[in-house]
Amino acid sequence: MLRCMRTTLTLDPDVAALLRRTHGSRGGSFKALVNEALRQGLRRMSAPSPDRSTYYRTPTADLGKCLHASVDDVAEVLAVAEGERFR
Repeated sequence: MLRCMRTTLTLDPDVAALLRRTHGSRGGSFKALVNEALRQGLRRMSAPSPDRSTYYRTPTADLGKCLHASVDDVAEVLAVAEGERFR
């Protein structure tokens, strides 16, 4: 049988603020709130990661052949594409 573990935690300011805010709106004991938050968070952290294939993927588009032999010199590419007026 597992026994309760008494420990001291140092909370980051943002975590402490969220706990205070949640405790104020939910009531109950602070200890129960911290235990429930840890329980839920640890369940999520230990759950298998979602399948990456379900994420949105940006569709590809064929832009055709490059109109300039080299795009290393941006000024040259702009001069060809827009004429000398770009300067």
